[in-house]
Amino acid sequence: MPIPLATPISNQLINALPRAQRAAFGKRCEAVDLAFGSVLCAQKDVIHHVYFPLSGFISLVINVTGHPPMELGLIGNEGMLGATLALGIATLPLHAVVQGTGTALRMGAAQFRTELANSAALRRTLNRYLYVTLAQLAQTAACTQFHDIEARLARWLLMTHDRAHADHFHLTHQFLANMLGVRRSGVTIAARRLHRKSLIRYSRGEIEVIDRAGLEAAACECYGADIAHYQQLLVAPARSPSAQ
Repeated sequence: MPIPLATPISNQLINALPRAQRAAFGKRCEAVDLAFGSVLCAQKDVIHHVYFPLSGFISLVINVTGHPPMELGLIGNEGMLGATLALGIATLPLHAVVQGTGTALRMGAAQFRTELANSAALRRTLNRYLYVTLAQLAQTAACTQFHDIEARLARWLLMTHDRAHADHFHLTHQFLANMLGVRRSGVTIAARRLHRKSLIRYSRGEIEVIDRAGLEAAACECYGADIAHYQQLLVAPARSPSAQ
């Protein structure tokens, strides 16, 4: 089962707030476009705005001297960019760049700190989200070390599919290689295998998911573990009566 993301016009973290707070919080944000390739915050830079994607998705990349960048995570409308402000940390440890075009709600960092100070529900939601993010980063580290490229590629394609809200999206060979921390030749071989199994169509960076269930079966256990963390700590609490 994929992460039960909300519709492309909503954000799960905002939706987790009590109804009255949800409306008030949304009014204090501004709607902005997420343009492909836009850098929202560079690694170790001060966070000036937080972003709650409504559609599209943001790639979190780490840059290491002498090596190509490596993607460690994705943020779609299940999450936010800038959550470290909840820890009192005003910088971002990763490079944040838009990988899927869409829209987001944006709020200034100072205003967001005020919202945190005034809302126990927001602090509680962000604490859970930070834990889920930490768990997913740990899962990615283990996945990179122990699982083969084909299974890891299937996992990342599913993660992208969840956040793209479409069966078709654009991912170049080089980006896929950076995403998995491997050479382009390895990605080419793995993508061809998934294509031959009729799970995806892949040509010149254009990917179409044609067998979602088959892709889930081809993915490693890490995809299911990511979903379990999110559902247990964020989806289930948001459905409780106290969250209404």
